[in-house]
Amino acid sequence: MRIVKNPHRGHAPLMDNVPMPSIAAHRVTQLLSLCPAASQTPLRDITGALGTGEMWVKDERSRMNLGSFKALGAAYVIACHATETGQDLDKNPLSGRTYVTASAGNHGLSVAAGARIFGAKAVIYLSQTVPDAFAERLASQGAQVVRAGSDYAASMEAAQTAAVENAWTLLSDSSWEGYMDLPHTLMEGYTQMAAEMVAQAPDVPTHIFLQAGVGGLAGAVAAYCREAWGNQPVITVVEPTAAPALMNSIEAGACVFADGPDSSMGRLDCKEPSLIALNGLARDADVFVTLEDARVEAVLPLLAEHDLNTSPSGAAGLAAALEPEICSQLGIDARSKVMCILSEGPA
Repeated sequence: MRIVKNPHRGHAPLMDNVPMPSIAAHRVTQLLSLCPAASQTPLRDITGALGTGEMWVKDERSRMNLGSFKALGAAYVIACHATETGQDLDKNPLSGRTYVTASAGNHGLSVAAGARIFGAKAVIYLSQTVPDAFAERLASQGAQVVRAGSDYAASMEAAQTAAVENAWTLLSDSSWEGYMDLPHTLMEGYTQMAAEMVAQAPDVPTHIFLQAGVGGLAGAVAAYCREAWGNQPVITVVEPTAAPALMNSIEAGACVFADGPDSSMGRLDCKEPSLIALNGLARDADVFVTLEDARVEAVLPLLAEHDLNTSPSGAAGLAAALEPEICSQLGIDARSKVMCILSEGPA
């Protein structure tokens, strides 16, 4: 476990040529109002349940029937494209268009679902390490699944090549130099979750814990919460020890690659951060921490006892909030009001 205070907090952008995360949640809300499955997810008050003080958990396991916050991302981008056609949204406005991406988890489901709803095709590249059960879930959403490479980076390279060769739309949940527009809109989709959190919270939290892979969730939520709540909440970003891409980049003052072994927090096991997320978190996050897989896995049975069944990736923020050393370093005590996100179900 490592705890690093962010030296860039509140300063000018880390990268001048990279946009900050959007906070335009009203655009997301307006578009989602057209979707019958787009109801709010609950903010659960679990004060005292885990041996803690006041604590709230935004429970994303039921989001749009896809099981994770990712439903707000790629599907939102595709919905934006559908509305831009000016055609009736019920009549396959994106027929003939193909979206392609690589996925190690729920992002692929969001691409597949969005494409299916609006008449487009989805091609999802998976590395050989992704379980067959996930490939089957993608196929059930109408996606074409292609296996490529031994890890996520290799599957993403294959997806990028396929996009160029076939004139398909690459829809990644990360951003890099030369690829900013679609992931910027995708992260805007996540602000719906943040807006709900702000409206549902009984009080302004003193501490917010946000788990991160490439940083899309953390960057979007942190930006919106700063706009709504100002400097009061201490925002902590949580990464696997095996993939401290954001922490290492914050320490280096530039985007760097974080090499390491595989993590059981598979959806957070990202070795290179999204540039947009990194730029936003350099401004908005107070602290970056890393947790070993075993520490997060040890929390799962306790969460299950309180109907908070989730995966290691979904539990990372909560696990950090339950670590005595982290709580001590951040000044969390009986008077604190802690906000976490349960970002996905156990599958």
